[in-house]
Amino acid sequence: MVRLTEQDVQRFQRLLAKRREELRWLIHDALIESRHTDYIELAGAVHDSGEEAVANLLSEMDLSQLGREVEEIGDVETALERIKHGSFGKCTDCGDTIDRERLAAYPVAKRCIACQQRYETTKRGGRDATPSL
Repeated sequence: MVRLTEQDVQRFQRLLAKRREELRWLIHDALIESRHTDYIELAGAVHDSGEEAVANLLSEMDLSQLGREVEEIGDVETALERIKHGSFGKCTDCGDTIDRERLAAYPVAKRCIACQQRYETTKRGGRDATPSL
């Protein structure tokens, strides 16, 4: 397992700050756009149920995307707080070091791989993640 250097932490801090700014603008633009595009009005103006379903789907997709972006900005803020307090790169469950490669792939990771797998298994109620046929 490769531990984080101070340069790694600084690089992740810059990366996370940049992503936070990107997300802020994405959320800002989505909120501005939602004022200009009233999908409910669009759904009421369509001529058949198929068009209404499409308009409703567009509205739900926009809200889902916005929700994911809001959730991600929260994760980014939390990771930046961990950097500020010196706990970035340490698993919040067991305290072990989170591998640099994991953080490179997912900079907001708060758990090591083993703890994340346990968390996901518990979240699924102990069920296997393999899809059943």
